[in-house]
Amino acid sequence: MNIDPSLPLDTMDENSSTGPILLLTQLSRLVSRRSTPELLGQTLKELAALSFLRDYEETTQQALTEGLCIDANYTVLLLNDLESSDYVERRRDPSDRRRHIVKMTPLGREALHRAEAAQQSLEDEILVALNAEERKSLSHLLRKALDAHTTNAATSESMSS
Repeated sequence: MNIDPSLPLDTMDENSSTGPILLLTQLSRLVSRRSTPELLGQTLKELAALSFLRDYEETTQQALTEGLCIDANYTVLLLNDLESSDYVERRRDPSDRRRHIVKMTPLGREALHRAEAAQQSLEDEILVALNAEERKSLSHLLRKALDAHTTNAATSESMSS
């Protein structure tokens, strides 16, 4: 289902049967469609990976896969692209040679900073109807939901090690 961004959205009744997951999905599609590599200087998935690495400094490839909610095979392709741009480094974990440790490079930090600045202007455009306090609340609630998933993923990985 493609949503034409030029069509005005009907005002939604807060008691509507459209739940938060569907609303998040629609908003995600809008953000995805507008977050072009031309705007960001990289893909949205690359931005997500670099943001994750900034938040977790150095992490395993598996934790990155789980944190981004993507397929392990796609993670390899994503990291190949980021590595070829010199945005990340991968190395074998000395304590477990089957695992890879991933770390962002200084060049990756610069690219992340530029992409986040571009993303901020897009965020201002998409979330124009929300005031600063509402944006803060939205960010807090989304972070809380994501942190629960990330914490569960990290706990599962440490138990399997």
